[in-house]
Amino acid sequence: MSKSLSSTNVQQGKTLLQNPFEFSDEQILDNVYRTHFHCVEKCDVTSLHTVASTVINHSIEITDKVITKGSQLSDRFREDTSLTSQQLTAKLKRIACQMVCTARGDHYAHHTTMLILEQLKAYSWDAKALIVQAAFALEYGKFLFLPLTPQCQLVEQSLADLNGLLGVQQNTQHLIYFSSVVKKVMQVIECITEWKRLTSAGYDIKDVPTLAETLHEIPVVVYWAIFTFVTCTGQIDDFTTDNKVHRHELSKNFENKLDLILRNFKEHLEMCSKEIGRIEDYTRRKNIVIHTGKDIVKVLKALIISGENRESRQNVYNGLTGEQVKIEEFKKKHVLLFISGLESIDEESQLLKSISEKLKEKPREVEGYRKEDFKILWIPIVDEWNEKHRKTLETNLQRTKIGWYVVKEFNFETGIKLIREVFNYKEKPVIPLISPEGKVENIDTKQIISVWGIDGFPFRNSDHTRLTQQWNWFWSEMTKLNPRIKDLIEEDRYLFIYGGTDSMWIQEFTTAVQTLKRQVETVLQLDITIEPYQLGKEDPKVVPRFWIAIDSLLASRKQMKGGEGAQDFATREIKRLLFLKQDPKGWVILSKGYNVKLLGQGEAMCRAVKEFDIWHGKLHEEVGFDVAFKEYYERIKVKDCPQKCEHSEIANYPTDILARLPCPNMDCGRSMEVTSVNYRCCHGLEP
Repeated sequence: MSKSLSSTNVQQGKTLLQNPFEFSDEQILDNVYRTHFHCVEKCDVTSLHTVASTVINHSIEITDKVITKGSQLSDRFREDTSLTSQQLTAKLKRIACQMVCTARGDHYAHHTTMLILEQLKAYSWDAKALIVQAAFALEYGKFLFLPLTPQCQLVEQSLADLNGLLGVQQNTQHLIYFSSVVKKVMQVIECITEWKRLTSAGYDIKDVPTLAETLHEIPVVVYWAIFTFVTCTGQIDDFTTDNKVHRHELSKNFENKLDLILRNFKEHLEMCSKEIGRIEDYTRRKNIVIHTGKDIVKVLKALIISGENRESRQNVYNGLTGEQVKIEEFKKKHVLLFISGLESIDEESQLLKSISEKLKEKPREVEGYRKEDFKILWIPIVDEWNEKHRKTLETNLQRTKIGWYVVKEFNFETGIKLIREVFNYKEKPVIPLISPEGKVENIDTKQIISVWGIDGFPFRNSDHTRLTQQWNWFWSEMTKLNPRIKDLIEEDRYLFIYGGTDSMWIQEFTTAVQTLKRQVETVLQLDITIEPYQLGKEDPKVVPRFWIAIDSLLASRKQMKGGEGAQDFATREIKRLLFLKQDPKGWVILSKGYNVKLLGQGEAMCRAVKEFDIWHGKLHEEVGFDVAFKEYYERIKVKDCPQKCEHSEIANYPTDILARLPCPNMDCGRSMEVTSVNYRCCHGLEP
């Protein structure tokens, strides 16, 4: 049993007395990890580092003065920091004693290093290194007693003599080597404290992947820092002797090893700082976009201009002229951001091309928003901007002749990540709307633009709600008259709802719509379903009931106080419908499901339906049926159908009927002339 224990101790001794310069980093990592437990013990590492660094740096300055024969000392190391733990102070003295008593030689220094690590096993990695640094400072601090001038007090010379320092000035060659090693190990300590600061900042390792690498690297770095302090502590006593054994060789080993550690560890710390910098930059930019932008220019800069390349703004071009523009071009503008790839964007491109053209048309202002204040900015995103993608972009620009702006070769990673998160971009095109104040007013206007076109202007979320609800009054009355129509609406078909007093026009329009339905669904085989619905065809009695209900709606709305938003719009549309009722030919409403797209005059609507062969080519350009139909109808109405006087017979209204009423024709808007007023007398009897 005794022999077995003795053999084991000898074997352990041999392991501990190996030369660490012959170890690989993996071997050192394996040995050091065996001495490390959970971080149970705590100490004020910040104060410890400050105190120890003050002593060591001051001692280094004294050493440098000895080497250069100088005498002037600075006071830059004086800091008001103190250690209060007596237990820690005792530990420092024990470790310092161990280091002083270590025999010369790398294998003995390794043995002491492992013993110290075993004593400090409950401390964190940075605390281990800083505690040993402080213990080294206890010994190296003796240099503070070194008399540098002849005027030194007797007590200073006596203390220096007791510490064996009077011969240091005759041993400057060894001192040069010693000072160089201490300076390098102090750089290692600074790296360790920086590593601790980065790991304590609370960043996820997934976001800072290099930090995970440093977690495997730090035990080896700490080992070499402690090993260096142990060796240097043992070397202090050599300043009073002439022993020069292995000094040059030892210096070379240390400098090479510490240089390698510093180079690799600093590189990783710099990478960590860059990764953390990107996180902080992303957070700052996201905060600008979501919360604090308050300016469209600031928001756009946060999205598309990298911090490294402030000139990336030169990648913003006018799609029509090809000229480069600055981000400031969008100041005080509403911006529709078109975010997409380069493939399968024909539908969105045509939609935005149509919107871009319509923004130049009358009316110039809607609900206080000027159309000229709206700009479209395209940000195409691809994995890599190669020659193929550049050609595809240029082809798109030339083919569509887009009248908006484009960011060319957008490859700013932080901006792309921000776009994906803030605007929920997942390769499918999105078109968010940002106000001049930098507020995201609509996360994706694609739906409202697809459904309503320019009628959805100014494309806010509230506009979609308004447009969806503003015709509830109409559908409510229609379904009361014929519940079957609800099924047609919910199937999201295109409905031509029409009526009038001219039977010949009714027959002509009915035939034209049936022909249109057959051409669209059978001949062209388009994915469009059209359904005609003549008001009163099945029961002529519903016609007067419908108009009485609409007239009553208008009367009740005139009595309402403070009606705003959708109610105001509904009132205007009720008036338009009542005026269209007076058209001698007839009236037509085109809707897609619940969304009413157009109120039209009988003659122009009939022509637009009959002349489908002329305008159906628009449907192959990814333009919606309703958009293409409305464009052709408006063209006919303006060019070929003369303007007619709008008139209405007003009855059953309150006494404010003489108030000035605007013309319901949206292209006119002038005040209408009152030509007649009907009165009724019941001879004092109740009606």
